[in-house]
Amino acid sequence: MSSWPASNSAHPRFKTILWMALGITVLFVFITSELLLITDYPMYHAYRLQVIADRHLLIPHTIAGIFALLIGPINFSSRIRQRHFQLHRVLGYIYVISVFIGSYTGIALAAGRPGLPGTTMQAAAWIVCTVAAFVAARNRQIVVHRQWMARSYAVTFTFVSSRVLNLWPRYWSHLGDVLAAVGVIAFTLASLLIVDLSLNWSELTTRRN
Repeated sequence: MSSWPASNSAHPRFKTILWMALGITVLFVFITSELLLITDYPMYHAYRLQVIADRHLLIPHTIAGIFALLIGPINFSSRIRQRHFQLHRVLGYIYVISVFIGSYTGIALAAGRPGLPGTTMQAAAWIVCTVAAFVAARNRQIVVHRQWMARSYAVTFTFVSSRVLNLWPRYWSHLGDVLAAVGVIAFTLASLLIVDLSLNWSELTTRRN
């Protein structure tokens, strides 16, 4: 859909470090959560059985999330947007569809469980930010579109960041479903707050004469 917000486009080194950090986080979570889940890691055994039972919803949810996660870095590239705008647009539509599929299946997976409020809030934030970005793009409000896409991708990344602590036994074993839902909400709000601070950093740190 769009490149990274204009306020950050002047800092290619920052962007490189940011994407490297996000990539390392994804790799860490993939190894410590997904691979260990496949190998039936003892601490994940009960969760593994739940995943198998929910596979009819979990498979489309995971595929949609992966599409959204991978499309973000591509469409934040100003070089790709400028040279391959049609690709940028097509990937943007796929991103929007992925968000809706991921949100719906996420809520369906949490239905009837204590984690439903957290998942619903996360899904709502994901949809609102993405729809706002889409509407801004349709109205050719490019700066606003970039800002809302940054917020949308921040929510997308909470599906990774909220799993960083999975290997910590106390977090996994004693947090409980209700507190886990609170954790999802906290990760979502923190991600949005960090993005907004980044978008307004120049105004926050510069004194007007």
